[in-house]
Amino acid sequence: MAIARFLKHMVSAGRARRLFPASALDTIQQAIAQGETRHQDQVCFAIEGALPASRVLRGLTPRARAHEVFSHLRVWDTRNNSGVLIYVLVADHAIEIVADRGIAAKVGEAEWVAVCVLMQREFAAGNYEKGSIAAVAAITEILVRHFPAHGGRNRDELPDRPVML
Repeated sequence: MAIARFLKHMVSAGRARRLFPASALDTIQQAIAQGETRHQDQVCFAIEGALPASRVLRGLTPRARAHEVFSHLRVWDTRNNSGVLIYVLVADHAIEIVADRGIAAKVGEAEWVAVCVLMQREFAAGNYEKGSIAAVAAITEILVRHFPAHGGRNRDELPDRPVML
């Protein structure tokens, strides 16, 4: 199993940029920016083609990597502990959502799993941009329900542009 995963990561390194061209990143960025006008939280989108060989061989899971990225991109460092990371690891066909403690206290894991399932269904059909936009829209609705903007301006603490790792 480790060898098969290792090989998938070796051939997937450049695939993320083909699946998420600049035009798709622009559209995702716009969706995040528009969504953040409706709630008090911060959404960060990160895409990684593959992990380094040493990390794969040591068995780093997509969930553990998502937590590393959450920290590295400082999604945890928002004023109200209100960051959400959408992490896509192309080589493993993995999607992880990590929410900061301010959000996790109110939003259950089942809601995040439903968003991941939505994305996975679209990604499996080759619709990476559509799946990403649908996920951002679904997360926006979750955050609006729990943390509506109430007419205030959402201080943009994290970049809206998806991060290619």
